[in-house]
Amino acid sequence: SLPAREKIKARLEQLWDYPTQSAPSKHGDWYYISRNSGLQNQSVIYRKRDLTSSEEELFLDPNTLSEDGTVALNTATFSKDGKLFAYSLASAGSDWVEIFVMDTESKTLLSDHIKWVKFSGASWSPDNKGFYYSAYDAPKEGVYSAQNTNQKVYYHRLGTDQSKDKLIYHDPKHPLRYFHGWQSDDNRWIFISGSEGTSGSEILYKRTNERNFRVLLKGFDYDYGIIECENDKLYVMTNEGAENYHLIAIDLNNPSKREVVVAEKECLLEGVGSAGGCLTAIYLEDAQNKVYQYEFDGTLIREVALPGIGTVSGFGGEKEDTELYYSITTFTSPTA
Repeated sequence: SLPAREKIKARLEQLWDYPTQSAPSKHGDWYYISRNSGLQNQSVIYRKRDLTSSEEELFLDPNTLSEDGTVALNTATFSKDGKLFAYSLASAGSDWVEIFVMDTESKTLLSDHIKWVKFSGASWSPDNKGFYYSAYDAPKEGVYSAQNTNQKVYYHRLGTDQSKDKLIYHDPKHPLRYFHGWQSDDNRWIFISGSEGTSGSEILYKRTNERNFRVLLKGFDYDYGIIECENDKLYVMTNEGAENYHLIAIDLNNPSKREVVVAEKECLLEGVGSAGGCLTAIYLEDAQNKVYQYEFDGTLIREVALPGIGTVSGFGGEKEDTELYYSITTFTSPTA
């Protein structure tokens, strides 16, 4: 009923109506870019084989997934070889999502369809033959408002029905906890990250040929974020013993043996990536990001020279990557 409502709406639309795009990411032989013309509800994914070429093709337009636009792309992950694309869709703002798998070369959907997933996407196994996901038991018919309990981690093998998925982990003694599964690239270790809310976590681990998980980092007084597993060492970003976070390495064959790889600084460590066989640490210092690269033993390689003062993203990636693309947003210019 405010008289200025329509004027405010028109002005905001005018301010927001400018094209944006993500930094490219390479999967297989393709570079993928998300682009929004300005006022599209969801960004559209395009791809090209050569970044210097103007030729590109549409890969996935989430805006066309439903006639009324209420189906949203939730998570998206490529297999290690880039040949498969697992993505989850949410309908009408629901936390429930369904996971689908696409063959990236032909852009055709496979038969795989995972239901009753919540707070989870697909985490690919290193052999590209399946993925881990977290799901709840299907609710009783017609009941969608009951409290969700006993989240379970499953492994789905491509080409099989969801009913055949292997149960990897669940904890009936703590029905309200959330769990996520991840497998090391060398196929030697499987990890479970557990949480009870928005802060505090616990890490469990086991060899792939072992039956039971063991507690590696006990919860839930501190945050533990798995960054990488390299040569039986787990690299973890944590605020245990470091209010501004630091990076530690744990010997999985002797878990009591821990070392600080990147020590705590006076500024906040916001994230760590492992693209290109090195560690990339992003700090928040004086209201701007600073980025440093390290060897896995903690030796400083360099400070990354950023093109301006601002906020960065995109320093994740895979160990085998030889290229890295990132975005920066400054106080006076949009994302580049």
